[in-house]
Amino acid sequence: MPRLTPQSYKTLVKIFKLDGFSVSRTEGSHIIMSKPEVDRPIVIPTYNEVGVDIIKANMRSAGMSRERYFELLNSI
Repeated sequence: MPRLTPQSYKTLVKIFKLDGFSVSRTEGSHIIMSKPEVDRPIVIPTYNEVGVDIIKANMRSAGMSRERYFELLNSI
C-alpha cells in the first residue's frame, strides 16, 4: 500500500466528489463538502499542499478506507 502524501486541495475535492460528496458551501479559505449518508461534513482548506493529517481526518469523517482513497486517486 502506498504512503499518503500531501495533495492539492483541487485533487482532494475531485476525490471526494467521486465518492459522492458535493460542495455545500465555501467559508473563507475552506471548502465544506457533505454527503447525505455521512453525519459530519468534511472541510478541505484551499492549500496548494494539504497535509496528511488533514487528509486522514477527512477520510475518517467520510468513512473512506485507504484502499478506496488510492482507487479514486488513481482514477483521476
